Amino acid sequence: MSTDTAIEARHVVKAFGQGDGAVRALDDVSVEIRKGEFFTLLGPSGCGKTTLLRLIAGFEMPTDGTILLDGADITYLPPNQRPVNTVFQSYALFPHLTVAQNIAFGLQMLGKPAAEVKARTEKMIALVQLDAMAGRKTSQLSGGQQQRVALARALAPQPKVLLLDEPLSALDYKLRKEMQIELKRLQLETGITFVFVTHDQEEALTMSDRVGVMSSGKLQQVGSPREIYTAPRNRFVASFIGETNFLPATVVPGGVRLGCGAMVEMSGLAGSGPTTLTIRPEQVRLADAAEPGAIAAQVSNLVYFGTDTHCYLSLADGAEVIARLQSPSNGEVGLQKGQSVALRFVPGAAQVLAD
Repeated sequence: MSTDTAIEARHVVKAFGQGDGAVRALDDVSVEIRKGEFFTLLGPSGCGKTTLLRLIAGFEMPTDGTILLDGADITYLPPNQRPVNTVFQSYALFPHLTVAQNIAFGLQMLGKPAAEVKARTEKMIALVQLDAMAGRKTSQLSGGQQQRVALARALAPQPKVLLLDEPLSALDYKLRKEMQIELKRLQLETGITFVFVTHDQEEALTMSDRVGVMSSGKLQQVGSPREIYTAPRNRFVASFIGETNFLPATVVPGGVRLGCGAMVEMSGLAGSGPTTLTIRPEQVRLADAAEPGAIAAQVSNLVYFGTDTHCYLSLADGAEVIARLQSPSNGEVGLQKGQSVALRFVPGAAQVLAD
């Protein structure tokens, strides 16, 4: 374990039930989360991300495996003996107490001196920018303000790790975007390791230093948001992170051949036979049909998204490719349904994926 590692899970298994009916929520998961980073566990409902968070918090015990914090084994420590705090989807604030009283409560339960409680509470209120609300009851606050109080209360004891279980899910879209910025600011200002759980790929990509993508109890890939997006390890990661095109193809010398017969040059491919080619919509370009390597297609649909227009293109074998085209100032991309066009892939952008 590196000295830069805050949390490490080693071959963690969590099964619910017994015998043949047992369900493995986590299946041999190993991951290192670095000190001072914003690490996100991303995946669909039921993938195991919240179970892993609960094991780190101590709310669940693993069936097998080990969990370490700063190199110390905390696998079976009760939650109150771990220097870890959790912010849940429901903020669990005391509605009859003020903002300041809610933030101070945890410090008081830890037996901190009154002067320290007062100083830490005031510092946390300033950190989450709720100075004007300090004397107001939390039942009188908006959802975004309540979330800030929950964050301040969790940060007040200065935990080594802050766990966040989909804390933005109850907020509307605009407020969720604002709180994404706030969460990243708080993490940078405090220097505390944040472990964030979400099914929202946009949250993961915009806030995280690294992302761990989970599916069916397994950790599929860990990397920076850019690595996860541009170099997905398998089909699940490619499909879950952003929008992408999947095209049936065959590995041949020098690249792959699409079902429509077009050749896509690629180097370093091993073996031969059927495979899947993936390409992001923004890496698809319209081209002149006379260009070398241009692939004939027909416009099947156009969907306007404001800054972008998604152009659905049908290839000769019926396969569909989505191209994301920047919308001009008048919003018209100059294409018509049924129009014959040609496309090309940005060199080096297409990838062959494992299933």
